[in-house]
Order: sequence, then C-alpha cells, then structure tokens
Amino acid sequence: MLARLVCLLALLIVPGAARAQEPWTRPDGCVAKNWSEVEGFRNWINHTPRDNSLDWAGERSRWSGRDDVWRWLDRLYLAIDGGRVVSLVDCPFTDSLYLYRYEKYDEIGRFHIVGVRFYEDLLYALVVKKTGKIVVIPELPVWSPDRSRFAYAACNLLNSRAQIVVMVMAGEEPKLEGEAPLPCVSLGDCRISWESNTVVNADCQAHPGQAPGREVVRLTRRGESWMATMSNR
Repeated sequence: MLARLVCLLALLIVPGAARAQEPWTRPDGCVAKNWSEVEGFRNWINHTPRDNSLDWAGERSRWSGRDDVWRWLDRLYLAIDGGRVVSLVDCPFTDSLYLYRYEKYDEIGRFHIVGVRFYEDLLYALVVKKTGKIVVIPELPVWSPDRSRFAYAACNLLNSRAQIVVMVMAGEEPKLEGEAPLPCVSLGDCRISWESNTVVNADCQAHPGQAPGREVVRLTRRGESWMATMSNR
C-alpha cells in the first residue's frame, strides 16, 4: 500500500531551472587525423570483427514500408521536410565507437527515433522531421494521455544518470520542462507511467538496507511548474 507523501524532493521544478537538453551535434564518422589512427582502426577490426547483417535486418523490419528511411552499409539516411536529408554514419572502431540503429517514427512528436549505441552506453536521437535538428535522450519517450508532452526515467549510474524528465513539444521540437532525481540502484530499474495528463511517476526498486518494496517518485504539474514527491510502496 502506498504511504503518501513520505518525502518532499523539491518544492518547485520550473522550466529552465533544470539541466537543459541542448540540440545534439552528431559526430562526423570515423575521420582519421593521421595514418597512425587508421592503423588503430585496422587493428580494432582485426581483433574485434563485426557482422552487422543481423543488426541491419532487424533494423530494416522496423522501417519496412517507409520511403523516408534508407540504409546503405554504414550510412543511415532520414528524410526531413523540404526534400532535405539527415545522414548518420556509423563509426565501428575503438572504444569510442558509435552505431546508429533506426527504432521508429514517432507520429505524435513528428520525429525519427534512432538508437545511438556506444561502447558502454545507449542514447536515443530524436531527429525532428520539420527542421532536422537532433535532441538526444537516454530512454524512449513515454507520452502523456493527451499527447502534449512526454517523459522518461533514466537509471544508468555508470553514465551518471538518475532522473525522471518531462519534455514538452515547443512548436516542432522537444523542450525540457521539468526533472527530478531518482533513487536508482541499478541499470534500468525504474519504470515510468502517467497517472493523468499532469501526473507522471517513476516506480523504482528500493535501496539495499531499506524495507523491501518500491520507491515512487511522482511529478505533478502545478500551473507552469512541476512538484516532485517521493513515497514508498
């Protein structure tokens, strides 16, 4: 049973007060600065050969039937408005590698969602259909019932992420609206859900040493601000 309002995390979370989600400048691909770097690329592939065929086949099934997405080998092409294109190029070399894998087109937000896989991380690039701008978030968006905003809960202590975030569509682009810290224990152990258009919560595993159960962080919209509270389940 829910113990109501055990802990007040923050009185007000106002737009602009939280860490901003800046538009993302994508890497240019594996552009070698010198031949020594190319030798490093070659050694990496020789010791860590990669077969992308299964990966690409799975990806192809996710954009099957769409004429605004296409891949050729390491290049992913996304159509945006006005006949323009966004090109994303994989870099499979060294522990600085990154690989783009198409996830889906979000009809509500009008953006392509592309997974960006790093050596020890995974992000999601939201490629805005109207402008081609890219906003990166660490989890897939979960939309409110009225489809006016989305939220995500990130638990990745390895990469210093432990927060619930709400983003609103400002025109054609997602904009940070509010966030609060999460009591993360391990990777991905917080589940997010909307209770209504103005209330979203993240249900997290309780920390070791506490009574068994779940900790719930709830964000509630009050006017233009968000209030965060924590309770135990």
